[in-house]
Amino acid sequence: MSPPAAEPPKLKAADRWRTVRALGPYLWPADHPSLKRRVVIAVVFLILAKIVTITIPFMYAWAVNALSPGSAYQGLTVALGLIVAYGVGRIMMQAFAQLRDAVFAKVAYRAVREVAIKTFRHIHSLSLRFHLEKRTGGLNRVIERGTKGIDTLLSFSLFSIFPTILELTLVSIILIVNFNIWFAVTTIATIVLYGWFTIVVTDRRISIRRTMNESDTDANTKAVDSLINYETVKYFNAEEHEAKRFGKAMDVYARASERSQTSLSFLNTGQAVIMAIGLTIIMAMAAVGIDKGTMTIGDLVLVNGFLVQLYVPLNLLGTVYREINQAVVDMEKMFDVLGVPAEVADKPGAPALVVSGGEIEFKDVIFAYEAERTILKGISFKVPAGHTVAVVGPSGAGKSTLSRILYRFYDIQSGAVTIDGQDIRDVTQTSVRASIGIVPQDTVLFNDTVAYNIRYGRVDASDAEVEEAARHAQIAPFIAKLPMGYQATVGERGLKLSGGEKQRVAIARTILKNPPILLLDEATSALDTHTEREIQQALEDISKNRTSLVIAHRLSTVVDADEILVLVDGQIVERGKHESLLAQSGVYAGMWNRQREAAEARDKLVDAFGSADPIADLGAAAAE
Repeated sequence: MSPPAAEPPKLKAADRWRTVRALGPYLWPADHPSLKRRVVIAVVFLILAKIVTITIPFMYAWAVNALSPGSAYQGLTVALGLIVAYGVGRIMMQAFAQLRDAVFAKVAYRAVREVAIKTFRHIHSLSLRFHLEKRTGGLNRVIERGTKGIDTLLSFSLFSIFPTILELTLVSIILIVNFNIWFAVTTIATIVLYGWFTIVVTDRRISIRRTMNESDTDANTKAVDSLINYETVKYFNAEEHEAKRFGKAMDVYARASERSQTSLSFLNTGQAVIMAIGLTIIMAMAAVGIDKGTMTIGDLVLVNGFLVQLYVPLNLLGTVYREINQAVVDMEKMFDVLGVPAEVADKPGAPALVVSGGEIEFKDVIFAYEAERTILKGISFKVPAGHTVAVVGPSGAGKSTLSRILYRFYDIQSGAVTIDGQDIRDVTQTSVRASIGIVPQDTVLFNDTVAYNIRYGRVDASDAEVEEAARHAQIAPFIAKLPMGYQATVGERGLKLSGGEKQRVAIARTILKNPPILLLDEATSALDTHTEREIQQALEDISKNRTSLVIAHRLSTVVDADEILVLVDGQIVERGKHESLLAQSGVYAGMWNRQREAAEARDKLVDAFGSADPIADLGAAAAE
């Protein structure tokens, strides 16, 4: 996925406020009165901090007047008292601000946690189609930036924008009461101009930020894909190719970052110029007042102190506005993900599946991933309780689609799929999946311990139960040889284990799950003949007394099935037991003969050279 050549469209105000409003329930949670109280207390501390902040310039101004000749309250003692009061005021201002942050912290971080968990759960509820079309690295980046954006928005919006507006209001009232309206007009005009300039420039910077995000996501996705497929990169000496792909994505990010920094410098310079002009005008007006005798030197210090003191949060307001806009941009895609509807959803009030025997039935099932290409064309078959039915056929016939439908990763267009007479669309997805255990062709393990991966079949299982499952899966002797035993890590996607070892782990966790229905989706097709025989024995053990649907590539693994279905181009063309299908001399018999000839040729190579691939063995020997 390459970043778009053109700049992304600017975020509309309606979209921005929609995103901000979505945070309301987390900032003011209806079901948590204690958190609401924290918000109120934090606002009280905020107001107290601003009141103290407004009094500080008065202490400074009065101290200057006390030290000025001709003052009615002239004297070192008075000045020192005012200076001490000034120091105490600054301490109280900081104390109230820190108390505000401490009280509000629980609200802010609970909001971040709740949104992150909600997003994580929602992503898991989305269809397999969604996850096949998305890249994990990019999706993870979107969530990471979005949750950080929430933290930024919650922290800054309540304790930077509102306090600055409150302080500006109080300062304007004081200037009007103590001096004249032009001091307040000049102060307000300076701040309005400052705010307008900040908003205009920041809005123009949003598209740059979005381009940065797109390119950052793209670069991260390429890096994750490359590292996950480390062995493939090495197989084809593609390190330089991967570096160039990553470099192109980083080039886009670097150019966007350069533009972002340039525009930021322009923004900061403009803000400083506006504030300097306002401060100069205010001080000039005060100087004129002093010359006319209507103002004192302390008054000059006071108005200067007010504007300088306003400049601190106002300067922060510029940063806050930028941060809030960037946070909204970062949150935008995460909320878009939250807005994606679940393609497969439970019906309101759907009951749990009740499994009595585990009979599976497909009734005239029609299914298509895309409307223009039908995969299953009126499939009908039954797997009686406790029986084994195998589905074979060429690649692309729709075999694995059966397992995805049974697990309800997709809903069918017409027909019905039932378990013990219950349509799986009428019961909860959780209960359907709890009743099925699967051993897939490509077993992907978590980058954790062997014990963790086996226990994934039933997370509350004891260590003894995990070890018992490993024994039944015939992997216990292998685990015993590992230096860390069951605590040995399996590596990213289980790459530290061989194909057969991973399959045994998959079998062990399915045994631990102990489901009434077993689904074997080409569980041995990627293994060598010797390993296949060993795995097959373990599979036969766990299939006993269970309803089993076996999707197979190697026909030798299904000769004992109660019924074999031959699937071609989404339709069942033959069905029956192994012997009867061979007698028909049809599709199944042709597949059987081809696989038997390949096996015989492989056996001849083993007899002649001691290996099914002597050339590869010679190459390996030469390498050694």
